[in-house]
This record gives sequence, structure tokens and C-alpha cells, in this order.
Amino acid sequence: MPDYPADYKTQESYYASQEYKDAVEQALETGNELPTYATRDRKITSRTRNKKLPPLSYPLATGPSQRTGDRLVIKCLKFEPPEDGAGATVTPVNMFKKNDKTNKVTVISANDKELMKKGELKIKNEKGELMTGNERPGIEFKVTDANSRLSKDANRLMKYLIELPIPQDLTDSNSVTWGEDRANALELGALAVAQKAMGSNIGEGAVNLAQAAVTALNTGIDIPGLKPETQGAVRAALSGAAIGALGSNVSPQSVISRSTGQILNNNLELLFKGVNLRTFPYAITFSPRSPKEADIVRQIIRRLKASMAPKAGEFNGTAAGIFIQSPDVFQLKFLKDDVDHPFLHSFKLCALTGMAVNYTNAGTYSTYEDGTPVNIRMSLTFKELNPIYHEDYQQVAAGPGVGY
Repeated sequence: MPDYPADYKTQESYYASQEYKDAVEQALETGNELPTYATRDRKITSRTRNKKLPPLSYPLATGPSQRTGDRLVIKCLKFEPPEDGAGATVTPVNMFKKNDKTNKVTVISANDKELMKKGELKIKNEKGELMTGNERPGIEFKVTDANSRLSKDANRLMKYLIELPIPQDLTDSNSVTWGEDRANALELGALAVAQKAMGSNIGEGAVNLAQAAVTALNTGIDIPGLKPETQGAVRAALSGAAIGALGSNVSPQSVISRSTGQILNNNLELLFKGVNLRTFPYAITFSPRSPKEADIVRQIIRRLKASMAPKAGEFNGTAAGIFIQSPDVFQLKFLKDDVDHPFLHSFKLCALTGMAVNYTNAGTYSTYEDGTPVNIRMSLTFKELNPIYHEDYQQVAAGPGVGY
């Protein structure tokens, strides 16, 4: 008789279990060795973080005539943070000097500038150029958004690729934020006085001068269109003196309206407030026609679910539980006959922010012999990482169609 180990029944049960099947699939996806009963409890760290998985395409074409020309391609990329830590670099210019002997960095003072103008002190700026003392302080700002940074390394960061039929409900929506803004003549006047008082000088004296000018504007200037007897009341209301003395919540506008029957013109205008990010909700229906196609559908759903989930530090055992790593990101593209679609819109990199799967899309629970539901509806919600700007439409990434 064969010499079976004492726990061969337990081993046989393990190799027939779903746990073993899942471990085999994970090993194939991550490029690790296949699991065994002896290594079943061992935590395996992937040898490569970005091993490309074989592409998945639904539906499977049984012949050349069945391959559709219009497809939605979803490319999954590993998210990488910016090298500089924030994606933006701010460099002070003409503000600091460095002692070559001690390597100590100090601020360039007003006295240093006077000495440089007289030629008694030599200081080089950040570019190694000799300063004259007349240079004004400034900053240099450089920013790289996530879309540009990750798209540049898309081939290196790619984890897998999925091809799906183009969704039926296909739309794009671009929007920006505009908002109402108000500023009356006195507020604009105060701003103009403050700006003029500040002039080209920077310092505490200039700030005090500006504050004094604003106070004079509110309390001592003649306001056109008012009778002399109401001038004082209105100026007091604007300065807050009358309201503060009474301890009331009456607004300056109401004081002016009661005194003169007028209100200040607020110069209401709609002004640009900011940019918005685009969202793309897509729904894909799966009706597997064979066990092989059912397995493709299962892998597509599983991969997308895994990629949208944050990582709890499984690739860095020392940080596990302390930090949560960002989920993967996605590069979407519409194709027609394997080239960029000539009409439909383009995408910037997206995050998969929502995913819902309906396993009873046929209206009732119905499966094939292997347990695969006969009709599945997968709803995906993608959101772009960066907003769309005017200059993006002049870039190659905007594609040949309607742009973004």
C-alpha cells in the first residue's frame, strides 16, 4: 500500500477547498509560487508590484466576424504618489543667502541689500547669479497633476487591461462653478484707498497707513446724493459706531434705507469661482454564453472590486495597520477598430469611486449548472483625478473627436 502521511485526509480536503483555489489564482496574478499545504498559512509578499495580468475581453469572439469595432477599454494603473511629496514645488527666490564656510542659510536683510548696492557685499541667488541688491523677493511655483504624472508612466504602472462593449447610456457632462458676488461703492473705494496706501512698500507702516485711510473713508468723506443732515448718520452706520453704541444688530444697509430711502448699489455680478471634476456612471450587462465566458465575467468583476479597494499595507509588513495605501486608478478609452474613436470624448485618469453588481438582472434568481447567474448588471462610477482646462484641448491626449 502507498505510504500516505498521517494527515493526508486533511491535505486532501485542503487541496479540494475554495481556499486553495483562491490562493492559486492569487499566486498566478502576483507571480508567486503556487501554494502547498505546508505553506498555506504563510504570508507571501509579491515579488513584483506591477506584474501585468493577461487582458480580459467580453464577450469572447468565436470568430473574426463577431469582433465588434467599438469598445470601452479600461486600463488599470498602480497609483504612485509624487516624488516631491505633494505634486507641487514652491521655491523662494532672492530671499535667502548661504554662508559657504558654515553652510548656514539666513534671510537677506535690508542692510545686506544696501551693502550689495554699494558693492561691499557679494551674494549669489539660487541660480548662482551675482545679485545687485535691487532684486525683489519672489517665488517660483511648479505643479504636476496626477493625470500628467501617471499617464507618462502608464506602461510601467499598468496592471491589467479590460475590454468591454460600449455602454448604452453614454454621456459626458462638463461644468464649472460660477457664483454671485457683491461689492458696493464704499467697499470698492476702501479697497482702492488701501491699495494706493500700500503702494510698492511692504511693512507695518504701510499697513497702518492703509487702515487709517480706510477709517477716513468710512467716517470723514462726503457721500454724494445725501442731504447734509443725513451724512453723519450714514457715516456712523458704515463705521459701526452708532450700531456698536446701541448694541443692536441693525445692519448699515437698513440704517441707510431708513435715513434716505436708498440702499447702496451692490454691483451684483456673476464671477467665476472654480472648476469641477467630471463623473462617469456606466452600466455593463453580462450574459455569459459558455463556461469560459462566465469565468471571464467573474475575473472582470473580481479584478475591478480588488483594484478599487484601498490597500492595508500588504506589501510592507512593517507599516501594515498604520497606513492605508491608495487604490489603483484607471485609464479609460473608447476604441473603434482598435484605434482611438474618431468622435467620442476622451478621459483623464479616473478613480473607480463606486461599483454595484446585480446578480439577478433577469428579474429572478437563475443560474447555470456551475452557479453563474444567467444575467448580471455591473454599474461602475468613475471620477476624473483632475479637472479639464482650456489648454487640454490642444494636447494630443484630447484625441481626434470632441475632446474631453
